[in-house]
Amino acid sequence: MSTAPSPASSTPTTPSPASRRPARTRGLGALGPVGLVLAGGVSVQFGGALAVSLMPRAGALGVVTLRLAVAALVLLAVCRPRLRGHSRADWGTVVAFGITMAAMNGLFYQSLARIPLGPAVTLEVLGPLTLSVVASRRAVNLVWAGLALCGVFLLGGGGGGFGDLDPVGVAFALSAGVMWAAYIVFSARTGRRFPQADGLALAMVVAAVLFLPLGVVESGARLLAPTTLALGAAVAVLSSVLPYTLELLALRRLPSSTFAVLMSLEPALAAGAGFLILGQTLSATESLAIALVIGASMGAVRTQVGRGKAKGVAGGSEAG
Repeated sequence: MSTAPSPASSTPTTPSPASRRPARTRGLGALGPVGLVLAGGVSVQFGGALAVSLMPRAGALGVVTLRLAVAALVLLAVCRPRLRGHSRADWGTVVAFGITMAAMNGLFYQSLARIPLGPAVTLEVLGPLTLSVVASRRAVNLVWAGLALCGVFLLGGGGGGFGDLDPVGVAFALSAGVMWAAYIVFSARTGRRFPQADGLALAMVVAAVLFLPLGVVESGARLLAPTTLALGAAVAVLSSVLPYTLELLALRRLPSSTFAVLMSLEPALAAGAGFLILGQTLSATESLAIALVIGASMGAVRTQVGRGKAKGVAGGSEAG
């Protein structure tokens, strides 16, 4: 986040890299951090539904390859990140972020190839929820995380629990959750080290390069079919470009613990998308689960807002 030059300075200053950027991503900040996270979640659900329809054409690894490759190209074109002027620590953060994104996407799509979308998302969310407990410094956040966890288990187990699921698919989903928690950490670090979405664009290139051989081995020339490329581009925009950019911007103003609890809304958003797009009805148990998850997320946000106001009041008192 760039800071303005001191008013006392009378000499011209060179604009910072962030100030030279177009106001595309800065305009998104008007949604507020919570709005950014929710908008990203909705985008992911539409992208996920499209990805499932694409898997018979390109395979799970092929879909991930298209998603990452197209997203990298789009972000490079939009952000035009600078390659010079970054420290070794900056590049290390970007590489770690890219590896995390590649692993998170690959593991999750492997789970989708073996278990239904709802349980897969529910199990994956356990990663961010665990992060919210570990990173939290207030006891009340443990309550919100526990409430969200109850809702996640109800939503995933409403049709008979996880006992009948493919254990390999469950393992992939849980592993994706671990990578999701790591993604939250490295996304925040990248956002602090690079202006706008520059770090995200560079990390996406790392992820795409790492995954390209896997996609080529599994799908080969099928990846180049026009229809497959078009669908892959749509998946990339909905599932990677928009949500990752929105989340990176949100993490600049939202603590990791609160962001992680907000991520528990993903199963609820998936259920809502299923009802609106696919006509799937919700059982009483599933409705209760969604209410618990939303209640936990609202509680976490209210707690954070109250804490911020308290700090502002304290700061104003000290200044006076």
